Amino acid sequence: MSRITILEYTQANAEQQALLESIRLQHGKVPNLFGVLANSPVALQSVLGLRGVVSGGSLTPQTRERIALALAQQNACEYSLAVHTANGRKVGLTGDEIASNRAGDSEDARASVAVRLARSLSQHKGEISSGELIEAREAGYSDSDIVEIIIHVGLSLLTNILGKASRIEVDFPKVALYTL
Repeated sequence: MSRITILEYTQANAEQQALLESIRLQHGKVPNLFGVLANSPVALQSVLGLRGVVSGGSLTPQTRERIALALAQQNACEYSLAVHTANGRKVGLTGDEIASNRAGDSEDARASVAVRLARSLSQHKGEISSGELIEAREAGYSDSDIVEIIIHVGLSLLTNILGKASRIEVDFPKVALYTL
């Protein structure tokens, strides 16, 4: 059971209802993450705004999902792992690729660099080496792309922390975390 209320449409005020309805129209349902965020319309608008902006960036949907999968596993967030496994499949990631992403890598050499950089950024709280930046640039990532990778790490960390702190009920097909 979620430790923070998953706001239902019927419980919401007019502002919250408008936000929840826009999510339902876009996704066909209101995922529990957004129901928790809806407790604070400012928080929900912020996350939706950031997601909307970065989805129009230079990183492919597949790379964005690869990063989210790697960080959901690294941060042991069951909710995000379930969401991004489903989303990864929707954007064409195979089961083997998803497994590779969760392990912090990718079958795609260029995407592998982005996934490893994202995990390092998260693990080291941004204190990455110059060598990691050079590797990203040598893989063809521009400074703009690198900034987008960093923003995706931040967004993933935000949702991972929210998912874990609130213990959001998983409303996607469940995926077991890897154990070490």
